[in-house]
Amino acid sequence: MKNIYSNIHSFNKKVIKKTVLFLKQGNIIGLPTETVYGLAGNAYSKKAVKKIFKLKKRPNRNPLIIHYDKIKKANQDVILNKKFFKLYKNFCPGPLTFVLKKNKFSKIASSATANLNTVAIRFPNNRVIRAVLKQLPFPLAMPSANISSTLSPVNAFDVFDDFKKKIKIIINDGSSKIGIESTVVDLTGKPKILRPGIISSSDIRNCLKVNLSRKKSKLKSPGLLKKHYSPGIPVIIGKKPKKLEHAYIVFGKKFKNLSNYFNLSKKADLKEAAANLYKTMRKIKKKGFKKIFVAKIPNLGPGIAINDRLKRASR
Repeated sequence: MKNIYSNIHSFNKKVIKKTVLFLKQGNIIGLPTETVYGLAGNAYSKKAVKKIFKLKKRPNRNPLIIHYDKIKKANQDVILNKKFFKLYKNFCPGPLTFVLKKNKFSKIASSATANLNTVAIRFPNNRVIRAVLKQLPFPLAMPSANISSTLSPVNAFDVFDDFKKKIKIIINDGSSKIGIESTVVDLTGKPKILRPGIISSSDIRNCLKVNLSRKKSKLKSPGLLKKHYSPGIPVIIGKKPKKLEHAYIVFGKKFKNLSNYFNLSKKADLKEAAANLYKTMRKIKKKGFKKIFVAKIPNLGPGIAINDRLKRASR
């Protein structure tokens, strides 16, 4: 029987070697991170970046996050500041993206930054992508490995569902531990959270010991478009379904175990709920439910990020 998943590979030295060569040739691959799986290409190559936008059907005005393994490499492309170093020391490598001013010597393709003078950068904490980055002479432009505005992938098979054999290499490292995208903080002026994530605004505020800006800002990072994270069926927040063909996403132990109920965390753990969010929504869609109703999720800590994703998915 033919293996339909022949482009999904396990993590080993041989695969990493092949992956590095593939990326150096300007190709795009699927890579795991601790947040979600990404679609990776050479951030210095206009052709590679163009391929990413085309594969994802992504609007050109929506910038990409550039991934590095070391500060030394990032310093060639962005202007680092004191606030960056404070946050890096506390949270990196990890699920935190920094928006910084672009260095005038930067080689990053202008299309990757949507022609802005700022760059969104991250230092991922996953053994696969770090092993790849270590062997590359360039950083990786890497948005989530999904069609634009749909659910982000949390395992290699989710990536395959969206792209099939259009991506020649997808490296499988199991399920993403965090399961939602990184927190994005803008450090080009007064610090501002552009996208909530597992690292909360209070974490950032306590680390920097400053109040965060609430001013509206330009589209400086991914995940800011109004319609985003959509499972492909309607999402209704704060209401209970009246029909069995409608799914109900719940949180906590007070809910029954009914066939159309899907609990993000029976023990009311918001980090567990975040890790299960996209996985659960994909499962509901595959089971053929027509709508998703969502119970109230506490709007604190990781719950703020969960509610942000649900709000954008419901538009």
